[in-house]
Order: sequence, then structure tokens, then C-alpha cells
Amino acid sequence: MMLKWECFTVNNSETQKKITSSDPDDVMHSSIFKLAWPIFVQSLLSMFLGYADTLMLSGYNQTAVGAIGNANQILSFLTLAFTIISSASGVVVAQYLGAKQKDKINQIYTVCIAFNLVLSLAISVLVFLGSRALLSLLHTPEEMMSDASNYMRIVGGFVFTQAVLDTLFRIFQSNGKTVIGMVISLGINIINVGGNYLFLYGPLKTLGLGSSGVAVSTTVSRVLGLVIAFVFFSVFIDGKISIRYLVPFPRDILKTLLRLGIPTAGESISYNISQLFVTGFVNTLGIVAINTKIYAGILSNFAYLYSISVAMATTIIVGHAVGAGDYDFAYRRVNKTMRSALIVSVAIACLNWLISPITFGLFTSSPGILDLKPQIMELGQQIMIIAIFLEMGRTSNLVIINSLKASGDVKFPTYLGIVSMWGCSVVCGYILGIVCGLGLPGIWAAMAADEIIRGIVVAIRWRRGTWRGKRVVSGE
Repeated sequence: MMLKWECFTVNNSETQKKITSSDPDDVMHSSIFKLAWPIFVQSLLSMFLGYADTLMLSGYNQTAVGAIGNANQILSFLTLAFTIISSASGVVVAQYLGAKQKDKINQIYTVCIAFNLVLSLAISVLVFLGSRALLSLLHTPEEMMSDASNYMRIVGGFVFTQAVLDTLFRIFQSNGKTVIGMVISLGINIINVGGNYLFLYGPLKTLGLGSSGVAVSTTVSRVLGLVIAFVFFSVFIDGKISIRYLVPFPRDILKTLLRLGIPTAGESISYNISQLFVTGFVNTLGIVAINTKIYAGILSNFAYLYSISVAMATTIIVGHAVGAGDYDFAYRRVNKTMRSALIVSVAIACLNWLISPITFGLFTSSPGILDLKPQIMELGQQIMIIAIFLEMGRTSNLVIINSLKASGDVKFPTYLGIVSMWGCSVVCGYILGIVCGLGLPGIWAAMAADEIIRGIVVAIRWRRGTWRGKRVVSGE
């Protein structure tokens, strides 16, 4: 008997389609603010989901903070395999909707979900069985190994839920339904924070699970979020996910997705691999540098939240515009986005530096780290100054590189990223931070140089218009 995900299909009545479908022209001409503010909130919530464990553990056990930081570094890298398909689905769906060609949309939805589910299940098994071996590659200190390994086995063992959830988020965004991702992320965060409190400071504290309890809370929240995402898909998206679309298997769709997805995800994969090396360098500098990097990373990420949300909103519009063949509209929208994104992200980075004595003081307020507080605060303020320059380049990368990918120009960002990331972040980071003895500031300066160089190059490429004519959709 052929199985179907019938509970994830949409009512076929014309009234329901009229209510739930997105007019490509409406999405293309939507305001950036309308699309971006839910993505901004979702990005904030998604970032907080990863940091909530660290923040809540900071007052519980400082060794666990470093352990979770190392574990999340590896998990973040492994989950990049899912972006090969999910990122490509965003490009393909947006362009097909923009071109008003919906005949293959259901197959695209189903192939994306099925492929990422199979791939992520394999990765879940890998993480569960090889957590200690993976952590050893990062030179994780022995005192952190137990907490990090337990966290990775629980969260990583259920990483397939995150893979499918990310794919559904891409589908929602490409259809202009950015609010859905925000609502689901809010629910996941509420469940996660509540669970963390129960295990660390509430009634379940007596179990003594610590980081393992935090991992259980994170996993349960994502499972429930995935269930809710499928319900929202069935109600608000004009499409279906059914196993019948895989028989016979649509190889042409998978081939297209892989052709776009592999180079599209290549830039992110290259970045995260380089960051694994950078983390390895930092781990040799001691616990002050390790925890300062984690705390500085949390603060620095707030600086680019506005940029990433506006960049993703612009990507949706660019995909629809390129699918419709309106390249001039896409060009103007990206240029407009760049100006505002640079101003706001750099302003936030400056504010981050000014208030860093307060924020780093909050991170280091627990009794177990008071003796290291002066060193971490001094080092952290140095890092936040360098982060201002880093944001100048990163903002350009977020807006323009994502727009290049949305237009179908997917190879160039990957080639550029490989050369710049490894040449600057890794090689120069090692030379400045380790060989020259500059420590964490030297490593951070090298990462800033990487972002600035790539930002300048992609800005030139966008202005030259090399990306025009590279759309995925064929025909008029």
C-alpha cells in the first residue's frame, strides 16, 4: 500500500487556495519591512535558541559553558549538509512562483523534505556514535569532554528534526509567509527555556542532569516545532507533500537542486570548516580566550541580525523578480537594501562596543568565574572594537551574496569564499594569533579582513551585472 502524508496536504477547494496562496507579483512588490520584520524576530529567536543553553548554564557551571560551545560548533557544521537542498529549494521555489510556473512545485517540496530527512537521519547516527571522536578533533579540553559529548549525543541524535524544520522554513519564506517561521520559533524558544529552567533550577534539578537536561529540553522543543510546522504547511501553503510525487522519482528536480545547492551551500560550508580551525586555535589559548570567544560571538551576532533579516527578505524579492525576468527591479532593490543595512549594522556594532563592560560583566557574574572576570572583560572589549570593522564587510556579504544566489549565480561566491576564508581567517589568523602571539584579537582581526575583502569583491560583481541571465526557470 502506498503511504502518503495526507495530513500535510491542502484543501483543494478554490476558496482555500485563494486564501492561502501567495500571488508572485504581491511577493515581488512587497515592502522589505513586511517580509523582514518576521525574519528579524525569527533570526533573533533562532539565535537565542542556540544561546539560551549557554546563557542559562553560565550561572550553573562554567565548564559546561565551554563544553556546549564546542559541541554546538560541531553540530552547526554538520547541519550545513542540510542547507545544500533547503537553500536550493528557496531559490527554485521563489523563481518558479515569480515565473508563475507552479506545475512542479509539489514535487520540489516533496523531494526537498525526503532528501533532507534521509541525509539527516544518517548524520544523526554519526553524531550519536562518534561524538567523542568529533570533539577530539577540536582539541576539546578533557574537563569539558563529558558534558560536551552527552549534549551532542542527545541534540545530535535528533538533528533530523532541525533538517526538516529548516526546509519547511525556506518554503514558507519563498511563498512570502515569513510570519509562520517567526511564530514557530517563538513557540520553540518558550518550550526550550521552560525546560532548561526545570532541569537547571526547578523541580528537576534534583536529577543532576545539567547539560544533558538542557539537551533534552532543546530536542523536545524542536520535535514539537516540527509538528506545528507541518500543520501550518497544510493550512497556509498552496501545495502538497506526498510520497506519490516520488514515484517515479523526479531525478531532474533533484539534479537541479543539487546543481544549485552544492555551490550555494559551499560558501557556508567553507566558512564553518574554517571556523572549526579557528576554534581549534582558540582552544590552545586557554579558558579565558575560549569563554571570551563564546561571549563575544553572542554579542557580535546581534549586530548582524538586522542585516541578515533584510538580506533574506531581499533574497525572496530577488528570486521572484529574476523568475519574472525583471533584473533591473532586482538590482535597484539590492542597492537600496545595502545602504540601510550598512548604517544600522555598524551602528549596532558600535553600541555593542560601548556597552561591552556591562554585557561582559553579566556573563562573568557567577562565582565560578569571578577570578577570571577582569581578564575576560578586558579581552572582550578589544574584540568588540575589531567587530565594528568586521560588520562592515559581513553586511555586504549577507545582502549581496544571498542575492547572487537567489538570481542563480551560485558558483562565484563559493570560489571567493574558499580563497578568502582560508587565506585570511585561517592562515592569517594562525600567523597573527598563534605565531605572532597576538592571541584572540589577532584571530578576530584576520576574520574581519576576510569579511571586508569578500564584501568589496561581491559589491563589484553585483554592479557589473554578471549575475543577470542566470535564472533557473526556463521559458518566458
